Amino acid sequence: MFKKILIANRGEIACRVAATARRLGVRTVAVYSDADAHAKHVAACDEAVHIGGSAPRDSYLQWERIIAAAKATGAQAIHPGYGFLSENEAFAEACAANGLVFIGPSAASIQAMGLKAESKRLMEQAGVPLVPGYHGADQDPHLLKHEADRIGYPVLIKASAGGGGKGMRAVEKAEDFAAALASCQREARNSFGSEAVLIEKYVQRPRHIEIQVFGDTHGNCVYLFERDCSVQRRHQKVLEEAPAPGMTPELRQAMGLAAVAAARAVNYVGAGTVEFIVEQPGGYDHPEQMRFYFMEMNTRLQVEHPVTEAITGLDLVEWQLRVASGEPLPLRQEELSIRGHAIEARICAENPDNEFLPATGRLDVYRKPACTGFTPGAVRFDDGVREGDAISPFYDSMVAKLIVHGDTREQALARLDAALADTHIVGLATNVQFLRHVARSASFAQARLDTALIQREAPSLFRQESVGRELAVAAAVAQTLVRERAGETADPFSRTDGWRPFGLTRRRFDFEFQGEALTVQLSYLADGALHLSVGDQAGPLAFRPLPADSGTRLDLQFQDRRLTVQTWQRDETVHVFSDLGATVITELDALAHAGETAAEGGRLTAPMPGKVVSFAVQAGDAVKKGQALAVMEAMKMEHTIAAPADGTVTELLYAPGDQVVEGAELLRLSVQ
Repeated sequence: MFKKILIANRGEIACRVAATARRLGVRTVAVYSDADAHAKHVAACDEAVHIGGSAPRDSYLQWERIIAAAKATGAQAIHPGYGFLSENEAFAEACAANGLVFIGPSAASIQAMGLKAESKRLMEQAGVPLVPGYHGADQDPHLLKHEADRIGYPVLIKASAGGGGKGMRAVEKAEDFAAALASCQREARNSFGSEAVLIEKYVQRPRHIEIQVFGDTHGNCVYLFERDCSVQRRHQKVLEEAPAPGMTPELRQAMGLAAVAAARAVNYVGAGTVEFIVEQPGGYDHPEQMRFYFMEMNTRLQVEHPVTEAITGLDLVEWQLRVASGEPLPLRQEELSIRGHAIEARICAENPDNEFLPATGRLDVYRKPACTGFTPGAVRFDDGVREGDAISPFYDSMVAKLIVHGDTREQALARLDAALADTHIVGLATNVQFLRHVARSASFAQARLDTALIQREAPSLFRQESVGRELAVAAAVAQTLVRERAGETADPFSRTDGWRPFGLTRRRFDFEFQGEALTVQLSYLADGALHLSVGDQAGPLAFRPLPADSGTRLDLQFQDRRLTVQTWQRDETVHVFSDLGATVITELDALAHAGETAAEGGRLTAPMPGKVVSFAVQAGDAVKKGQALAVMEAMKMEHTIAAPADGTVTELLYAPGDQVVEGAELLRLSVQ
């Protein structure tokens, strides 16, 4: 076993690798960028080396600096994590040339599987089923269009050197192909340095099921069962689970053996994932009719590896370290078995109700459920951030991974919902409530899975308000009263309960909730009781403060509804969390808002920090509402800025390639 390794990554995966290394007595070296100088992964390791600027190209992709850091600190091996350099054959070769062990497959294996078109040819030779498609080297747009027409729409354009859903577009009809190809190639070039693509038949009602494989230097190779990763947005995974619901023993074995054959075809060593697209011709209720096709092999550890660890009881990072140090696989195929069911939810800084727009900001409040971290448990929370940390625009939007395990899928689902309810984040938008909606949806609960689940269930997933106006107001009023009462003393004149020797005391609150202005009346009754009026709803208000390390936790009752709520207030905004869900309500100060005017029309601003990729219009162009005006890139994804109304472009304020801050005005539009 190694004595010291360098972890060539950041965030959650760097912390994950460091946790196993520490348990095994292996010392660790972190690398960090300017933006990560005080990051959690730096503190998690025994040593740390600064390697450059905040952008990945200036730090985490600078493999010469990483190798120099490993040699300077006496590390014997480098763990690449996932993303960044994890599937870069030049980096793997450079490690070997400098006497360092690359904790992963050989450069030849990475190269063979890194180009999707080449890997498809290898898989065809190995007898692994393939989706009909074009995987050729000729990238002439006219030829690609011809091949798409031949295959038949819908087709899927995929970056040949890519992964993670980047550089991928589904095309429904021939007239949309050219624009989709250009966008796909641009994103692929920016993400992977190559704009080569392949084209495949878009499988109807598809499931995304992947097999975890492991090989060693002694000729052994096993599969550690499957993960279902069908729940996706923008071709990126949202929820993953193991084992795959509805998987028959026969299909599991067939897919497992095919995955091992794929790994053996490239003499694979270490942890890898063979991804399959699974067709359901008989519908959701006939899993025995499912057919699978090879998609790609990821030559690294996957983000969703904890669900495999949960159902097998194994530490896959430990297996990686042992195999890389020359040991044989710890177990044979017949010694592996499945225990229970596990689900992973990716918690991301993004706004699902605004096309999953990535969010940046500070984690003012970051509270997790009772859980383990980087080790098996009924509830496991893997992250690389702490309360007070900032989510920057330089890296992926994932904040944390929540993993739950149960004896059955139903038990795991219940634990997932409860754990998400206890995950409280204030300071930036997240997808926590969206994840709860997905987990509670009929399709997911009944395991009617395919990659279109989110689109199919959209009416019950987006723009949902689970708490409701009345309870949100009641919580906001109650937490205000609790704060006021905290300042009371024995002096009767310090009391804030509105008591008078005669008459009735009424108090007015002004709020904004879901875009609606609310005037609320609170009445202090003679017997000390409270009566709250919210629009046409009125009733008794009662609350009891509960112990909390911060914020305000209440046993709240309004009308005939009673629940426990946790609130945090930031400026005028009150964040309310409960078992029902979470919401925000804004307390308005009439004097503070009296001088404000409506926002200036015709302005189009950057929704986040990022880079201007292109403009689709010029000054003087007439545009229609919804027409694409510009494309921005942030957090490794492209985002289209559309016209909010009909009008004429009067001025472009930036050029392609310019970096812009959040709120920067990109262009001016004269609205008709």
